[in-house]
Amino acid sequence: MSLLQDNLTVDTLNQVQQQSVQLAAQEEHLNLIQLLMKGGWIMIPILLLFFLGLVIFIERYITIRNASRSDGGLMAQVKSNVLSGKLDAAIAVCRSSNSALSRMLQKGLTRVGRPIKDIEGAIENVGKLEVSKLEKNINILGIIAGIAPMLGFVGTIFGVIQIFREVEIAGGIDIGTVSGGLYVKMIASASGLTIGILAYIGYHILNMMVERLILRMETEAVEFIDLLDEPGV
Repeated sequence: MSLLQDNLTVDTLNQVQQQSVQLAAQEEHLNLIQLLMKGGWIMIPILLLFFLGLVIFIERYITIRNASRSDGGLMAQVKSNVLSGKLDAAIAVCRSSNSALSRMLQKGLTRVGRPIKDIEGAIENVGKLEVSKLEKNINILGIIAGIAPMLGFVGTIFGVIQIFREVEIAGGIDIGTVSGGLYVKMIASASGLTIGILAYIGYHILNMMVERLILRMETEAVEFIDLLDEPGV
């Protein structure tokens, strides 16, 4: 009888151990989406920030890259037509190019005959307008970079409060429950920090692209003013 009870006890322990192993394996095989959803309701706004930042970065990157494409012989064609006295042809070349630089040059060409200061002012105003168009929504990435980590911390704090509330109700500390619940709540912090870092990197990448384009536009504008200031133009 004693031997039979011992065998039953061993079988029961083996079953419990196998179930524990299976549960652990299931936990290990959680996919990324299931793992993120364990972070709680705070993951919804965090993921919304991620998709918003991704859309803004892709749209701005394509826009700025297209605006940064070299206009090849645009300046050479404009210079040749201006020196030949063909202002209409130079304006037509700018219109056909349809870029930020061409719009600046076109504005300057329409002011030919006025004082150089007026031409410079017109070109500068168009340049500021073009830059503001390129920088549209880039600051939102900076906001996301600041908000996402804070949302993650908020989610973790609420989760910790909930865990210790459950401990208080239970009247004792279960290390397994506390550690398991805490790791789940830390998912929110990790997600918020990751999205914040990505948004921060994207924000500075776009700003560097805009700054390089601004430098090129300023260089071409100075060359254009020097061209108009030449004797005989």
